[in-house]
Amino acid sequence: MSNPTDLAATYAALILADADVEITASKILTLTTAANIELEPIWATLLAKALEGKNVKDMLSSVSVGTAPTGAVNPANPAKLAEAQTDKTDVKTPEQDPDPQSDDDSDGDMFGGGLFD
Repeated sequence: MSNPTDLAATYAALILADADVEITASKILTLTTAANIELEPIWATLLAKALEGKNVKDMLSSVSVGTAPTGAVNPANPAKLAEAQTDKTDVKTPEQDPDPQSDDDSDGDMFGGGLFD
């Protein structure tokens, strides 16, 4: 979302959610127009439909980046964080092959390796 109009529509939806107001295309357009942002109505409609029936505040409070392995430590929980920091001896690291070229899974191309070798 590097387009300023996309960001403006998203911010408008966040403003509406923060005000506990139903997120509709017309309200998104009203906010973006007030901010002197030209937003095509289709984008406001699509955003409103995507957020329809969803609690945006709950979505924001449960956002995570990627997936964490089971037993991962939540940095927001100081007790678990302290426990994890004192218990680092149980962490296992995967062993690496000392010679990555020793695998016989080459695809036989004339340059001797695949695209990511």
